Amino acid sequence: MRNKYLIIATALSVLLALLLFYAGWKFGASSSHADKGPDVAQVAPVPADAPPAGQQIDALRRGVPIDQEAPPPPMAHVENADIKRVRAYPMQPPTIPHAIDNYQVDKNSNRCLLCHSRANAATFQAPPVSVTHYMDRDDQFLATISSRRYFCNQCHVVQTDARPLVANGFRDIDTVIAEDKQGSP
Repeated sequence: MRNKYLIIATALSVLLALLLFYAGWKFGASSSHADKGPDVAQVAPVPADAPPAGQQIDALRRGVPIDQEAPPPPMAHVENADIKRVRAYPMQPPTIPHAIDNYQVDKNSNRCLLCHSRANAATFQAPPVSVTHYMDRDDQFLATISSRRYFCNQCHVVQTDARPLVANGFRDIDTVIAEDKQGSP
């Protein structure tokens, strides 16, 4: 007997949903036709020098029309000079000045720590991992690298000879102070 009321309630719900759908379809279609009047024709004018439809240029495509495919740019070469670059913005993680092809960095092993761990940095003449990498989320120091800082490539990237995508006028604070001292009497 209980199922009988459930079946009736379900059937009434489906019937009501179909009725609402039909009413919305009918009234929506008639009102949308009524709305299409002179307002639809009032579209923003197209500039005279604009390319024909389908020929617009996307700024990120570097002048290649959207309906065409550009040849890919050449692959950037990894710089392997072991020379630190200046940072491009404040608090930027240092970039990696050497190739890291075939470095294993996973949950079982981190090849970066062979040279950059605090114990081995002097032996390999590599900069040691920052003390911030040994802190947990509560700023408590740990004996080993924090799991939040274990995967180096999340923040640190190799240096390449790739052309920058955008111009960068960043000057670090030391440069600004030196310029101010030279400019003031």
